Amino acid sequence: MFGPIKPVRRFYHSLFTRDRELLRALSGIIGSTPDNIRLYKLALTHTSFARQAAASKHDTNERLEFLGDAVLGAVVAELLFKKFPYEDEGFLTEIRSRIVNRESLNSIALKIGLNLLVKVDTSNQSMRHKSVNGNALEALVGAVYLDKGYNTTRLFILNKLIKPHVDLHTLVNTTANFKSKLIEWAQSQNLNIRFDIIKRKQQGNTTEFTCEVYIDDKPIAIGVGLSKKKADQSAAEKGLEFLKIS
Repeated sequence: MFGPIKPVRRFYHSLFTRDRELLRALSGIIGSTPDNIRLYKLALTHTSFARQAAASKHDTNERLEFLGDAVLGAVVAELLFKKFPYEDEGFLTEIRSRIVNRESLNSIALKIGLNLLVKVDTSNQSMRHKSVNGNALEALVGAVYLDKGYNTTRLFILNKLIKPHVDLHTLVNTTANFKSKLIEWAQSQNLNIRFDIIKRKQQGNTTEFTCEVYIDDKPIAIGVGLSKKKADQSAAEKGLEFLKIS
C-alpha cells in the first residue's frame, strides 16, 4: 500500500537538490539569490534541448533572450554615454556593438561558467550551437530583469559582466586603429594598400557601405558599416585577421 512512497520521496529529494545546486550557482553568477527559479531554468534552456524533449517553443530561452538583449544594450549604452561625454553617436554605437556582439557575449558566458548550466541537445555531435552560451547570457539578463527589476539587473551587468571581463581602454584603442595598423604594416612591407567602397545599400534613411581592402591589388577582406569610415575599419579588422597580424 505504501510501497511507492520511497521512490517518490527520492524523486522530489533529487529534484530539490538540483534546484538548490542551481540556486547556489546562479547566486554566485548574478550576485543575489534568485526568487523565481522557473525564469532562470527557462533562460538556460536552449531551443535544441526543448525540441529534443518535445517541449513547446515557449519552453525555451528565445523570448528571454530578446528581452535581455534590449536591457543589456540599454545598460551598456548608458555606461558609454556617461564615460565618453564628448564622443559622437557613431563612436558610441561602434563600441557598444563590440561589447554586446555574439563573440564577446560567448566569451563572457564561458568566463562566468554559464556554459556549465545551459541545457542543450548534445545527442547529435555534428550539431554546433556556436551562439548558445551568448544567447543564454542574454536570456539570463532577461530573467534577472523580470525577477529583480532594472536596478539589480543594471548592477549585475556592470559589476559582474562588464567591469571584470571587458577592457574598455583596450577596446576603444583597438577599435580606432584597425585601419592605421594595417596601413602601417603594408608600408613596412613595401606593399601598396587601398580601401575601395564597392557597394552602397540604402536602408530607409541610412546607407550601408561595403568596403574591400586590397594589398598590391589583391583583395584580402570585405567589411560593412553604416558610414565609409566604419566600413573601412571593418574591412581593416578582417584584413588583419586574414594576415594573422595581432
